[in-house]
Amino acid sequence: MADQARAARLAQRIKVVVAQALGKVVKDPRVDAITVTDARVTSDLQQATIYYTVFGDETAKEDAAKALEKAKGVLRKEVGRNLTIRLTPSLEFVADEIPVNASHLEDLLRQAKERDAEVAALAQQAKPAGDADPYRTSESDLEDDDEAGEARA
Repeated sequence: MADQARAARLAQRIKVVVAQALGKVVKDPRVDAITVTDARVTSDLQQATIYYTVFGDETAKEDAAKALEKAKGVLRKEVGRNLTIRLTPSLEFVADEIPVNASHLEDLLRQAKERDAEVAALAQQAKPAGDADPYRTSESDLEDDDEAGEARA
């Protein structure tokens, strides 16, 4: 078993090698819109998971996934050639959904900010129900209470 630090270093190296190989070695035009975002390697260094994003619509994403599956052998060969480890890890490609989730979160935050502004505008125009301050009494009420209290004593 390798330590986690070595696996992390190896994952970063695999990420760079795969990204370069997609640009130079793989001749499929469907991989032009692919960006490698991350790579993870298991602690035994036998399997590598590579996360990628694709610029384009759903058909471009499907085409890119097919192209990566087709080029998996060539990419593994390039990884093995550029790494100095005994066994070349098997590659698995996973579409990275972080950009989609991030844009969805940004939309939600924008909507929440707009609603907060609406509530703040309503709060500026709000008036208390009934008297402005029901606990305050006027000066004449205080004097009447004092006179009534003196008469009782």
